[in-house]
Amino acid sequence: MSKVVKLILAGAIALALASVAGPRIAAAADMAVKAPVAPAAAEWNPWMLRIRGLVVVPNSSARIDQDPNANVYISTSIVPELDVSYFFTPNFAAELILGVTPHVIDGRGSLNGIPIGRVWLLPPTLTFQYHLTTLGALKPYVGVGPNYTAFFNPTPAGLVITQMTVKSTWGVAFQAGFDYMLNKNLGLNVDVKKLYLRPDVSLNNGAFTGKVTIDPWLIGAGLTYKL
Repeated sequence: MSKVVKLILAGAIALALASVAGPRIAAAADMAVKAPVAPAAAEWNPWMLRIRGLVVVPNSSARIDQDPNANVYISTSIVPELDVSYFFTPNFAAELILGVTPHVIDGRGSLNGIPIGRVWLLPPTLTFQYHLTTLGALKPYVGVGPNYTAFFNPTPAGLVITQMTVKSTWGVAFQAGFDYMLNKNLGLNVDVKKLYLRPDVSLNNGAFTGKVTIDPWLIGAGLTYKL
């Protein structure tokens, strides 16, 4: 076979291969160009803020060393409250609760009818929470953690009781509540806590001493903002 014939045959074969493979290569290249790019994952922010209206309902009683028949009543208080939460994961978080509450104390039992005075409470509480995230917009949670309540500005009533000291003390808090998210950032919150709080008290420079069982319920409702 002559060299010319061989060249003609080789060219025909190459042309035939190009006609078959060319469209496939072009289609593959076109698909590569048009392949969708996966969107970047949204950055997750672990911070959450809540502001609530809070009703503080003490379950008060007292053990007075000098008089077993003496008791006290501590008034309910309604205050605003701010808390800050940090989520370690979507399910586990820590919440710090901030607020102050004023309370009036009156005598009961053998002290009935005797006004004792008033005092302010600063009860910062840190709870560690588990959040259920499988119910859509409804996100219930439970929590438990330490509480330290500082009592300040004690003001005796000044009639029978002329001096009052309430010792700051540690306690424990249990918590349950839920957020209902209206959108990815804003939601409604309902929260209930039970604090176990039992400070030592001294009246009239030690004339009456003992321990007061306050153990308040903290019932709150407000707004949630997820950063």
